[in-house]
Amino acid sequence: MPTATPPVKAPFNELTDLQHALTEFAQQRNWDQFHTPKNLVMALSGEVGELIEIFQWLTPEQSQQLSPEKKQHASEEIADVMMYLLRLADKCDINVLQACQEKIQQNAAKYPINKCYGSAKKYNELD
Repeated sequence: MPTATPPVKAPFNELTDLQHALTEFAQQRNWDQFHTPKNLVMALSGEVGELIEIFQWLTPEQSQQLSPEKKQHASEEIADVMMYLLRLADKCDINVLQACQEKIQQNAAKYPINKCYGSAKKYNELD
């Protein structure tokens, strides 16, 4: 049985650099006025929908072995999702890495290894 996973230590400077680049990109085009949390969530939802379309009718096996073209398309849609998510976090003044670390800790408490190992049950269904 695997051991508990330590908290994620991601390169904070790279993530904030990307957020700053996205802010600058929007400001240079006078798009910041449109990047309200509401609009960003709606745009994010649309991009997730585009990502879903790539995988929608694939078998589980096909989804794990994308053609180079589908992989490139998925890469572009994942980038769109990530960029909108980072803009949303920035506009809501949420530190994404801190939020993820806190959520991992919450999930570790809800899903102890000895109760959920190999199970897809939700935390409230575990013995």
